[in-house]
Amino acid sequence: MAHRRVIAYDSTLRDGAQAQGVSFSVEDKLKVVQRLDQLGIGYIEAGNPGSNPKDLEFFARVGELHLQHAKIIAFGSTRRIGITAAEDKNLQSLLSANTTAVAIFGKSWDYQVTDILRTTLDENLAMIADTIAYLKAQGKEVVFDAEHFYDGYQANADYAMQTLQAAVDAGADVLALCDTNGGTFPNEVFSITQTVVNRFPAVQIGIHCHNDCEMAVANSVAAVQAGAMQVQGTINGIGERCGNANLVSIIPNVQLKLGLACISESQLSGLTAAARFVSEVANVAFNDKAPYVGQDAFAHKGGMHIDAVNKNPKSYEHINPGMVGNERHILVSEVAGRGAILRKLQQIDPSLTKESQAAVNILEQLKALEHEGYQFENAESSFDLLMQKLLGKFKPFFSLKQYHVNIYEPSADGLNSSVTIHISVNGQETSATAQGDGPVNALDKAMRKALQPFYPAINEIKLVDYKVRVLDSNLATAAKVRVLIESTDQQSNWTTIGVSSDIIQASWLALKDAIEYKLSQSRTSP
Repeated sequence: MAHRRVIAYDSTLRDGAQAQGVSFSVEDKLKVVQRLDQLGIGYIEAGNPGSNPKDLEFFARVGELHLQHAKIIAFGSTRRIGITAAEDKNLQSLLSANTTAVAIFGKSWDYQVTDILRTTLDENLAMIADTIAYLKAQGKEVVFDAEHFYDGYQANADYAMQTLQAAVDAGADVLALCDTNGGTFPNEVFSITQTVVNRFPAVQIGIHCHNDCEMAVANSVAAVQAGAMQVQGTINGIGERCGNANLVSIIPNVQLKLGLACISESQLSGLTAAARFVSEVANVAFNDKAPYVGQDAFAHKGGMHIDAVNKNPKSYEHINPGMVGNERHILVSEVAGRGAILRKLQQIDPSLTKESQAAVNILEQLKALEHEGYQFENAESSFDLLMQKLLGKFKPFFSLKQYHVNIYEPSADGLNSSVTIHISVNGQETSATAQGDGPVNALDKAMRKALQPFYPAINEIKLVDYKVRVLDSNLATAAKVRVLIESTDQQSNWTTIGVSSDIIQASWLALKDAIEYKLSQSRTSP
C-alpha cells in the first residue's frame, strides 16, 4: 500500500461555506485558494457557478492565479428530469466557469430517487450518464459524487452499484462515495469501499464524509485503507450540521500513520499555519484542542509528564510537532514542577541552575498567585513579565498614577462610560480622557491615548478576545473574577491575565500586561 498516492480534495469554499456563520467573500476565496495551493492540495472545489453571482465572479477571477499544485473544481448536479444535458442551464453555468475539472453529484440511494427527486430509477441512471457524457465531450475531467452512497448501498446495493456503473460507462474519472448523512461506521465504510474498489479497478475511488457521528476522519481513513485514492474534506472540518471530514487531521493520519504520499514534507510543515489562516479568514474560532495543529495538541502541564517529555518526547507525543508546523508547549502552573519553571527562567537568565533560590522563590510565588485565582497556562505572556520582574530584569515602560471611571446609564449614544487616566513615563506625567462602550472599553481607549505619543507601536495592537470567569460563585457579585485578554499585532498573538474582586481592576491588570508585553518584545523605548 505504501506506493499509493492519496490526493487531497478540498471543499472548504463550497461545502464548508454551508456551515452556519461562515460566508466567504470573493477576496476571501482567492486568498484561501492560494494558501491551499501552497499546502499541496490536489483539487479545490470552490463553488457552484450556477447558484449565485459571487461564485460567477470568483470563477472569472481565479483563472488569473498561477497555481502550482491545485486544480480548481466547479460543482454542480446532474441534468434536470426530462431534458437533455445540453438544455440544462446549470450545466451551461458549470461550463462557463472554464475549469479543467468539474464535480457532479447524483443520487445513488433509490429512496432519494423515488421520494425526493420523484422520478424513476431508470431516469436517474440516464441523468447521471447523460450529464457525465456531455461534460466529457466538452473535454472536462469529471468527478462523480455518488450522494448518499453508503445509505443507498445498505438499502439497495444493486441499484447503488448501477449508479456507479452508469457514471463509469459515461467516462467519469473519479467515483467519490459520499456518506452524506454522516451515519455510517468505519467498519461499514471499509467493507463497502473495498467492494467498490474491487469492482472498478480502472477508476479512481474517492471518499466524502460528514461528521454527524463524529466519525468523518475515521471513516475517511478507513476508506483509504480499503483502497480509496482521493479524500474529500474541509480545512478544520467546517461544514453543514456537524461539519465535514477534517482534512487537517486526515492528511497527517494518511501520511504519517499509514505511510502514504499525500503532500510533501515541507508542505506538511505548513499545516498548522494553513489551518489557522483558514480559521481566521472564515471568522471561526480556532479549536485549540484540534489534533496535530491545536495549541494544546502538544501541551504538557503535569510535572511528571513534562519531565518525561524533556527526557524523550516519545513518552507523551505521538509525533514530532514540528512535522506539522506545531510546537511543544510546556504549561506553567502549580503542578509543572521546578524543572519546567527553571527552563522558563533560563530563557531570561541562562546562568540559573536547579538549585537556584530564584527558581524556588518563583515557584512559591506561582503557587500563591494560582491560589488567588491566576492561571498562567493560558496567559504565558503575563508569566514571562512576572519572571522578568521577579528576576529584576524588567524595566517598567510606564507606571499608573490613577484612573477614574464614570458610568452613565441610561446612555443615549451607546458610549455610557468615560475614563480619565494619569500615567508617568520616564518621570514625565501625562493624562488622557476617553469615552467607551462600557468602562473597560473606555479604560483601554484612555490608556492607549495617553501612551501612544510615547510608544507609537501601541497602534499595532488589536484586541482579539476578552474572557471573564467568576472564580467563586458563592460570593455572588463580591466574587473574584479572572480576566483573560488575547491581543495581536498581526504577526503574533499573546494572552495576558488579571485577577481581582473588581472586574475593572482585573481588566486593567490584563490590559497593562498586554501593552507591556508588546513593548518588551519589540524592545521599544519611549
